[in-house]
Amino acid sequence: MSTALQPPLPSHPVLRLRLAPRSTMPRPIDGAWWPRSYDRLAELPSLLAGLPRAWGHITSVTVNGATWSAAPGRMLVFNQVVGLRRALAASAPHTVVLLAPGRGRWDLLVVPPDTTEEAAAPLMAAAASGPV
Repeated sequence: MSTALQPPLPSHPVLRLRLAPRSTMPRPIDGAWWPRSYDRLAELPSLLAGLPRAWGHITSVTVNGATWSAAPGRMLVFNQVVGLRRALAASAPHTVVLLAPGRGRWDLLVVPPDTTEEAAAPLMAAAASGPV
């Protein structure tokens, strides 16, 4: 009898994040993030861990209040306090805004968690494409 070895499952799901190339010109969207749920406390630590170090320490995260779960006004991520805000901006319901003092602001398109892979792939690619 032989047994086939299966690779172990990753302990943490792969971060679904696509970032636009660095540019000196401002962009309306800096990339796309496809979370697995709208639970901020569950999703934000992996997002923040996957961001480029050049972005610095993110101290504030703003999401659309109509779609994301309620959460405390701040959370501890990797021994650093991150402020959590909810906005009801009708102009940007599917974005997350990340702020790092002295480094900048980044706006990411949020692909809804229930989006199929076939539909999410072109959205993420378009959000991460370079300037035209």
